[in-house]
Amino acid sequence: MRPMEEHRYINREISWLSFNERVLQESFDTNVPLLERLRFLGIFSNNLDEFFRVRVGSLNRTIGLGDKLGLQPKKTLKEIYERLHLQQEKFTEAYRTIKDELALNGIIFKDENTINIEQEEFLLKNFRVDIQQFITPIILEERKKFPILKDKSIYLAVKMSDIDHKKVKFALVEVPTEFVPRFIVLPKEKGNNCVIMLDDVIRKFLNNIFYIFKYEYIEAYTIKITRDAELDIDNDVSRSVIEKVSSSLKQRKKGKPVRFICDKNIPDDLLNYIVRRNDIAKSNIIRSGRYHNFKDFIKFPDFGLTHLKNIERTQIFKPEFDDEESLFKAVAKHDIFVHYPYHSFDYFVDFLREAAIDPKVDSIKISLYRLAKHSQVVNTLISAVRNGKKVLVVLEITARFDEEANIEWARQMQDEGIRIIYGFEGLKVHCKLCLITKKEKGQDTFYTYTSTGNFNEQTSEIYNDIAFFTHHKEIGKEAERVFYYLEFGKNINNYQHLIVSPFNTRKSFMSLIEEEIQHSKNGKKAEIILKMNSLVDPELIEKLYEANNAGVLIKLIIRGVCCLIPGIKNMSDKIEVVSIIDKNLEHARIYYFSNNRKPKYYISSADLMQRNIDYRVEVTAPVYSKKIQRALKKILTVQLNDNVKARLLTKDLSNHYKTNKLKYKVRSQNFLYDVYSKLG
Repeated sequence: MRPMEEHRYINREISWLSFNERVLQESFDTNVPLLERLRFLGIFSNNLDEFFRVRVGSLNRTIGLGDKLGLQPKKTLKEIYERLHLQQEKFTEAYRTIKDELALNGIIFKDENTINIEQEEFLLKNFRVDIQQFITPIILEERKKFPILKDKSIYLAVKMSDIDHKKVKFALVEVPTEFVPRFIVLPKEKGNNCVIMLDDVIRKFLNNIFYIFKYEYIEAYTIKITRDAELDIDNDVSRSVIEKVSSSLKQRKKGKPVRFICDKNIPDDLLNYIVRRNDIAKSNIIRSGRYHNFKDFIKFPDFGLTHLKNIERTQIFKPEFDDEESLFKAVAKHDIFVHYPYHSFDYFVDFLREAAIDPKVDSIKISLYRLAKHSQVVNTLISAVRNGKKVLVVLEITARFDEEANIEWARQMQDEGIRIIYGFEGLKVHCKLCLITKKEKGQDTFYTYTSTGNFNEQTSEIYNDIAFFTHHKEIGKEAERVFYYLEFGKNINNYQHLIVSPFNTRKSFMSLIEEEIQHSKNGKKAEIILKMNSLVDPELIEKLYEANNAGVLIKLIIRGVCCLIPGIKNMSDKIEVVSIIDKNLEHARIYYFSNNRKPKYYISSADLMQRNIDYRVEVTAPVYSKKIQRALKKILTVQLNDNVKARLLTKDLSNHYKTNKLKYKVRSQNFLYDVYSKLG
């Protein structure tokens, strides 16, 4: 991989931090309901955990080698920590402000020192009945092996000492958030709702836990470790894919520490003991506030105060489906587009259900990446195989952080007779594709569903994704070729409609951009609009720079990482980049090329990153329906006009909100909901 030149690209990790700062901005926005602002603090924290587990872990592994390749990981890590320090200050400010505003709305945070007698009695009973059974204190001694600190968990590091502080003993208590809510609602006080964190409940009853030792002083400080999440999968051909991944998952639990967060008031002797026993580098130690794992704020209780939350939207019906008795008949008439979460994911599940019982359906083939905890998709596939359908599932066993869940799903589906394919070593299967083959008038016909998002009922309610159903004969044939490759490892590289990674994505996008360059040079209209999660690939960025200099109008809607630098004279001065952070996570990839007034539209599972282009199986599908093209153009236009939740991405990473000449406010997610409410 060629190094990213500083003057032509924004560093990927620094761009990611800028994205997460946009998430943090939502916690300051007073137009966002108060409990949603608290939730954004949780999202920011959760994002940061994953960043350390993946990106910082990767940078640490490249130190030494990375310098030789010109990647400068040490320099990047230094800048990361500098930016994180500033973000942590903003986070602390946001949290303090939100707590004050919650108090004004009758929600009071309590700790072990501020509860009243009634609340203390309530907590003692709660502790004995619901909490103490999950407390497993571990006494720390030099002669004993130090327990493995689990990633994602928080612990109380305990110091016990006598009255002269000469006799000292250390212990460890895992805060059992897997079994007990992090936030415990207390009896009201003066009409106010009160809440206490589980950490503080345990602090309150430390003497009940360690009574046997009779120490004068017992104090506890929250700590948290983050480990490198990379999986090292061996090449032993005698072992199955599941065996290899399962073994690697065990090793991940012992991954090298990349971050150690501790209470800033933790005593030096206790901190030094933990750091030494866990071989934690000083550079990875972060002294912070009293509480960690703010991701738990995503599930903060709402106390029934609906005015402090987003208004719940009802999902919108699709008349094309609802006016037909059979979903297949509806799709046979014309392509049908759905936009999650505005439309219900039930349409796809119902499509599978109909296929599962239709005697004319011969086979169902589907690629699965991340599944819901209770997956109706899997249940319907099992129903299909029980009804005699041939069902092929391509399951990506190495979907990061979903490996264990996917292994369990694989076992369940195999037990039911579903044929499972695990993809290829070194090549993730990330496409979102479903192909149903049906006998009609004595011939095989294809019904294809392609999407930008996972076959996941849970994420379909919070992620903005695009999908469409089609009966297009050639798209169906090419989807069949994709599954043939996934099943047998043989590629029939003859795609005239689908763009498929790792075979023709780079070439196709380079060609599409080149066409716009030639149109512009010939004095014709030339415009490119690309909506995605991340733009990282240097070769495609350079091609966009070339298009800019040829006079092509380029607009980018990028939620996350953008390594392209906009607004640079003679390089990117005709390129505008915006990022939208709002209630729902913008996850759709839509690619538009004006093509001299004969526009080309695509939706895709792929971002424009080297991994998606060269090291994954991805599908970018053309949209031929004029009606769906108009819908996609509407989405792009509305999002580019957003002057409420859109930020302009610039070379200085300032994340200023976008303004425009419109006389009215456009909040794209709300605007689109209103449009669909009227039109379906």
